[in-house]
Amino acid sequence: MIEEFKIRLGFENGGVLPVIHISGEITSEAEDEIVQSYDSIPADKKKRVILNFTDTSYINSAGIATLISLITKSSENQGKIEFAGLNNHFRKVMDIVGLTDFVLIHDSIESALSQS
Repeated sequence: MIEEFKIRLGFENGGVLPVIHISGEITSEAEDEIVQSYDSIPADKKKRVILNFTDTSYINSAGIATLISLITKSSENQGKIEFAGLNNHFRKVMDIVGLTDFVLIHDSIESALSQS
C-alpha cells in the first residue's frame, strides 16, 4: 500500500526552531515540497533545521538525493540539518549512504527539541 506523502513545517521552542515533519513516502515526487518547505524558512531561522521522520514509511534513492541536496544547501549557508525519529532501518540506510557524517541524529523529536 502506498502511503501518501505529506509535509508540514512548524516552528517549535517558542517559534525559533524550524521542524519539517515528513510523513509517508519520500520519493522524487516529494522533492519539490521538501525543498519549498526549507526555502520558506526565514534566513535567520535556518541555523538549525530539524527533519522529523517519525511518520515516514519509505525512502528511495531519489528521496536520499533530495536530503543530500538539502544538507548541501544548508551547509553552504552555514546552517545545520538534523534528523529526528528515524526508525532502525532508516538509520542504517542513512549510515550506509554516509549521511550520518553530515547530520546530527536524534532518537526522537522530543530529544531534538530539548537540545538548544
